[in-house]
Amino acid sequence: MKSIIVHGGAWDIPDDMLDEHRAGVSNALTTGWDILKNSGGALDAVEAAINIMEDDPTFDAGRGSFVNMAGQIELDASIMDGRTMRAGAVAAVRNILHPVTLARAVMDKSEHVLLVSDGAMRFAHEQNIPFCGADDLLVGREFERWKEIQTRPAYSGKEAFAGNTPARDTVGCVALDDNGNIASGTSTGGTPNKYPGRVGDSPIIGCGTYAVNSVGGVSTTGWGEAIIKVVLAKSIIDAIDMMKITPEDAAQHGISILHSRVEGYGGVIVLTKNGKFGTAFNTPRMARAYMSDEMSEPVVVV
Repeated sequence: MKSIIVHGGAWDIPDDMLDEHRAGVSNALTTGWDILKNSGGALDAVEAAINIMEDDPTFDAGRGSFVNMAGQIELDASIMDGRTMRAGAVAAVRNILHPVTLARAVMDKSEHVLLVSDGAMRFAHEQNIPFCGADDLLVGREFERWKEIQTRPAYSGKEAFAGNTPARDTVGCVALDDNGNIASGTSTGGTPNKYPGRVGDSPIIGCGTYAVNSVGGVSTTGWGEAIIKVVLAKSIIDAIDMMKITPEDAAQHGISILHSRVEGYGGVIVLTKNGKFGTAFNTPRMARAYMSDEMSEPVVVV
């Protein structure tokens, strides 16, 4: 059984950006699905799918990411292997186009789970992971947004997800391969004008990313500070495992906890060990796409 699901962020995606989001998650899904169809592993499919979205300036991951208060682009990412429960993550890294690839290197080639800032960049250099210039990550849309934000009072992170405000397009993927292995990954540029060094849920194992072969995998998106407080990704996996509910019900359960306990906003994608999908969000829209052996064609929804 092969299955894959991707997301391109949960927020108030405006009408004039719907086509870009559909195309972006569709391209990522196709890339990951092609790997699975050719007997590739779940980890490879997740990394490749996220790389596509990190390359796409539509999303807040890699190229096109938000600019922080100091005028820098700092990136976070994580990936987890459900077979071994090994994981790798990086936070507050600069000048790396594909932070999820660096996160995988942390998982595969170090004893650590999370490396941050200068240490993560030193490790990237040691592993010959390519660096890029800041201009390779910055797009004009985000530079103009950053300049405009400097002229007005700060806004609340919570409120930013519920209304028509700057995009937050964290990206993620969960995949199941023919060997029954599940992998999950998440990548983000964080929030606009964030304080330098701010880290959200995306690189925190159990919050933004979680995978275990015996149950399933999850990737989250949304207001990171709230997602961290409820350990959202693992909470959903635990709900499937202990409550014996469907992935759709578990996704809805997770979002309900997020909102009722900490007034959080966001979205989740879920994939179980049987290749079944679940999604939920309490923002106006979430970009996502999924495909499995049991389907004749992929579903792409915004």
